[in-house]
Amino acid sequence: MTATTLPPRSARAGALTTIRRGLRLSPELRRGLPGTLALAVVATAGRVIIPVAIQQVIDRGITSSGVDMGFVMQMCALALGAVLVTAGATGWMHLRLAKVSETALSGLRVRAFRHIHDLSMLHQAAEQRGALVSRVTSDVDEISRFMQWAGLQLITNGGQALLALVVMFVYSVPLGAVVAASLPLIAVVMRWFQRRLDAAYLTVREKVGRLLAVLAEVVVGAPVIRAYGIEDRVRRRLAVAIEEHRVAGTRTGVLSSSFSGAAEVLSALVLAAVVVVGTLLAVRGSSTVGEVIAFMFLVQLFIQPIQILGEAVNEAQTAVAGWRRVLDVLDLEPDVADPGPDGVDLPNWPLGATFESVTFRYPRAGESAAEATGPAALIDVSVRIEPKQKVAVVGETGSGKTTFAKLLTRLMDPTEGVVRIGDVDVSTVRFRSLRDRVVMVPQEGMLFSGSVADNVRMGRPDATDDEIEETFRELGLDGWLEELPLGLHTPVGERGSALSVGERQLVTLARAAIADPDLLVLDEATSAVDPVTEQRINRALEGLASGRTVVTIAHRLSTAEQADRVLVFDQGRIVQDGPHAQLLAEGGVYGRLYESWRRGTSADRRGP
Repeated sequence: MTATTLPPRSARAGALTTIRRGLRLSPELRRGLPGTLALAVVATAGRVIIPVAIQQVIDRGITSSGVDMGFVMQMCALALGAVLVTAGATGWMHLRLAKVSETALSGLRVRAFRHIHDLSMLHQAAEQRGALVSRVTSDVDEISRFMQWAGLQLITNGGQALLALVVMFVYSVPLGAVVAASLPLIAVVMRWFQRRLDAAYLTVREKVGRLLAVLAEVVVGAPVIRAYGIEDRVRRRLAVAIEEHRVAGTRTGVLSSSFSGAAEVLSALVLAAVVVVGTLLAVRGSSTVGEVIAFMFLVQLFIQPIQILGEAVNEAQTAVAGWRRVLDVLDLEPDVADPGPDGVDLPNWPLGATFESVTFRYPRAGESAAEATGPAALIDVSVRIEPKQKVAVVGETGSGKTTFAKLLTRLMDPTEGVVRIGDVDVSTVRFRSLRDRVVMVPQEGMLFSGSVADNVRMGRPDATDDEIEETFRELGLDGWLEELPLGLHTPVGERGSALSVGERQLVTLARAAIADPDLLVLDEATSAVDPVTEQRINRALEGLASGRTVVTIAHRLSTAEQADRVLVFDQGRIVQDGPHAQLLAEGGVYGRLYESWRRGTSADRRGP
């Protein structure tokens, strides 16, 4: 497993191995499969009765003294009964398989979706979002289509061909041998095409994932594309993804058509051989006319599945390719795992945090997070943050501030050392307890489609409108809320597009406040907002920080001035630790950062 690529385990596995693994991950499908197979046997057996009835009518119903209508009617009734039973079993089988497969595959979708959310930030960042979405949507759709049509065809037509072959041998060993002699050639041809179609359909599914990823970026990034006038460049990139998909699809179509053509040729050759040998046997008297005619029907029952199997195998290759891609996601072991029932809850008192000799390295290709030997973002960091302490984390870009915050909230785990919250190793804490008591507000306020109230309730789903309004009042944001056209029920648009950057941040602060965490981690974000909104954010932050342990990644050093304590990061290490005044007197890295920030703010006030 790697942080940058999905594991090749499923890609290396054969089709049958992939299907077996997929069935193990879909217990609903396994439970319904025996009943479906039993119905398939009934449906298949019913088709063979008709040739038998025809043979009996010709050989026994027609005699030298005339037609035995009683016997003929009995055979017709038997054939009609077989048709009705076959039709009923076939319809019930399709209905049963549709219900079972959709139930099973919806469960597979849920498991894949949950697993994607369980993956660490490293995997989330490494894999294109559109590609991940395609594994839960279009790839599972391909499996669904296979289970409801092609999979059924493989079972029923395969069984039909086998049963027809057995009955052929009962009627005539020489003619049965002619048909059986064609099986090795059919198997070789099908295997040759299957291997190439396997690789071709996997490529198509990969190209679909890439195309969806590019399309998602183009749609989401439309404002930036227009702002920078890079429509032509984006169109070229999209055109490349579309062309790659077209080429892969065309190659697969050519292989698929060739496979169907080969199946037609093989079927014609088998039928021609049977006609020649059957005619010779009938002339010599080795077989009756009824047996030869029945045999011709049986040959059709044998050949027809081979022709259909060609198309079914094509569908199967698409499904197997999709199944592999879903399994690729499920094969990823989350670097940050929920201890679940074996875990503990955070203690019920004010929470502090401790880093004990913590080092974090980013994994190189082929490494897991625990085995990472890549560049170190944090190096041997040891620090204790007391409960209800206000701590500002400062440093230049790339100094390790964000990594520190992600380790503190367990979005990632350290390569070495231990992170403790409330004196408990955070890796042993159940996610539910951790997320209830520790909340991170990111720099970019992420909102979901819905209203302001809907987004705030994500902090506490059972919150009433009155409680949400009270939260805005406590943060000093009731005036802003009244300015919105529909107040709490104002739609925020997709990803919060109906609100400004600063307004989105106000909603995320209210969401964090209503969650009422004990430890709050803030990635300060006021550089892209107007002065009025900045003042509102600052007032909200003061209200949000009251009575809590707060760790703020400070981009404005005025935040550091007001903090109880400042941690100064430089090249992955804490190089200074203390209150603002003390660090300013010491100079060093903090002194340089503060002086640079002060000059920048002075220049901003003077204006151009």
